[in-house]
Amino acid sequence: MKILLVRVSSLGDVLHNMPIVDDLLQHFPDAQIDWVVEEAYVNLVKLNPGVRRVFPFALRRWRKNLGEALSKQEIQKFFSDLRKEEYDIVLETQGLLKTGLIMGLARIKAGGKKVGLANGTEGSGYEAISRIFHSESVKVDSRTHAVLRGRLVAAQACGYRVTTPASFGLRGSALHPVWMPDKPYAVFFHGTAGASKKWARGNWISIAHSLAQKGMPILLPWGNAAEKNEAEQMAAQMPNATVLPQLSMQEATVLAQRAALAIGVDTGLTHIAAAYETPTIEIYCDSPRWKTEGNWSAKIINLGDQGKPAGIDEVQRAIDSLLPA
Repeated sequence: MKILLVRVSSLGDVLHNMPIVDDLLQHFPDAQIDWVVEEAYVNLVKLNPGVRRVFPFALRRWRKNLGEALSKQEIQKFFSDLRKEEYDIVLETQGLLKTGLIMGLARIKAGGKKVGLANGTEGSGYEAISRIFHSESVKVDSRTHAVLRGRLVAAQACGYRVTTPASFGLRGSALHPVWMPDKPYAVFFHGTAGASKKWARGNWISIAHSLAQKGMPILLPWGNAAEKNEAEQMAAQMPNATVLPQLSMQEATVLAQRAALAIGVDTGLTHIAAAYETPTIEIYCDSPRWKTEGNWSAKIINLGDQGKPAGIDEVQRAIDSLLPA
């Protein structure tokens, strides 16, 4: 069986699609699984050995350079490469017009099918027009977890039931960045796009002082100039913190995977740590916890909820339960 997954972005959404691969291979060990994904996340998808081929989709960059010859060539090559393949099943779990178009252009074998979402969940950017590209549309509850949503689409398309916790199937990387400590470390994934989703700076500083008593260094990554400035201001008040250089996607993944403890707000890098079952504390401040909480491992503790940020004491208790005394 040849199966194509279409899930192009964002980081967290691509990651939450990953258990579909393990599910499919559990039921169809010889399946060949390909994936269309935004080019920024190609290396993340390649960490799953169950994916045979990755088609890089560069819409964000192509939009900026639409009139240039190189972009036109890349677009033509993308669709040409995609249409060289024929699939038994195409799964589209994003529910957008752009991903529906990719599904529509993918080729299926005689008797093959294209399956996607019949509806969105609360707060999703679902576009109903995407259904015109489906052979079948799968209805899900309006409060279906982001990981389960895609798993249910694949299960109905392929005739099995979801009965096990999510397994992300990500292998480790051999990369060893120069900034990597030679002792167990904690990482604070403090940066996020919305100010309301941030955990208060003073809270991070208090937790850092607590971890200093355990002799544990803290690494502070950042994704843009504002987050770097925030990290530097926090580090100035922490006895054990290091602000990292700008990281590639591969380096950020290694950072999350190898941490002795990851503490983060609702953001993609926190979810990577949870996918690797790194001891992880997910802090929800202004997003609904039911959507993305790590519910597949006892090593993941989810705190707070929309409009109800976790307190310092809650996080400290979670640290004590995850780290040996």
